[in-house]
Amino acid sequence: MASSSYHQPVMVAGVLRFLACKPGGVYVDGTVGGGGHAAAILEATAPDGRLIGIDLDDEALAETEERLKNFGTRKILHKGNFADMEVILSDLGIGKVDGILLDLGVSSHQLDTTERGFSFTADAPLDMRMDRTLGTTAADLVNRLSEQELRKLIREYGEDVMAGRIAKAVVARRGKAPILTTRELAGIVSSAVPTSMRYGRINPATRTFQALRIAVNDELTNLHRATQSSTELLTKGGRVVIISFHSLEDRMVKTFFRSWEKGCLCPPDFPRCACGGEARLRVLTRKPMVPDAAEVTANPRARSAKLRAAERM
Repeated sequence: MASSSYHQPVMVAGVLRFLACKPGGVYVDGTVGGGGHAAAILEATAPDGRLIGIDLDDEALAETEERLKNFGTRKILHKGNFADMEVILSDLGIGKVDGILLDLGVSSHQLDTTERGFSFTADAPLDMRMDRTLGTTAADLVNRLSEQELRKLIREYGEDVMAGRIAKAVVARRGKAPILTTRELAGIVSSAVPTSMRYGRINPATRTFQALRIAVNDELTNLHRATQSSTELLTKGGRVVIISFHSLEDRMVKTFFRSWEKGCLCPPDFPRCACGGEARLRVLTRKPMVPDAAEVTANPRARSAKLRAAERM
């Protein structure tokens, strides 16, 4: 049975406003999750708007199928990666769309399902795969990467200044026995950082877990591919809306939007454009939209969300 508690979508009103939802439009929700945003889009585009929902997670797709069943053929759900939107839409006979939504990050259901291994609030296998048919888990990375590789991963994807100490502690501990659970890894990270960092507002293991999740699911590569293809998929006046939950993603989205708005990629000192680049997007959010206080109170996991939007020229 579908449940609204499966995943609480963030900034729904902002998503609908920036997507400029309209009857008869065709929209892609590239991270359909539990179908919260998708349901709102379908309601806003009645009676004949269509939505293509994409997700890697079989559980999410099953939940969404149940939640959106009353919309009938107005919705199409597809298991896949949003990085492959062009191929997915082509296979469905769809060329251009009026809007694309990417709500990045981990769903509430994934965080709260212990055996998925995304959270260290309960002990679970170190998994972190969005698509559980994929081969590499977080445990594989923790136990196989060299100390140098682990340090680089945690520093770059977790933006953690303690990456060196954490990597060294992980390698030392796994020399005694493989590291297989979330609580075990969280404890290793905590013991590796200075005492002053162990009891702050953010658990010291948060950044390491973020780094491993990004690596396991190749999230930044997929985001890069999806943003590049979105400019080709949108109709003139079509909108792309991206919600990110950490600074790496937000910087990528900001840079992508600005580069496509500028068009020309020539160095500033060139007297005239030599690259032939054309502006393809108009940025709609000079500063990202963030949840208001009421939403953060109702859904604390929304506090780090940032929404950016652009329009196809």
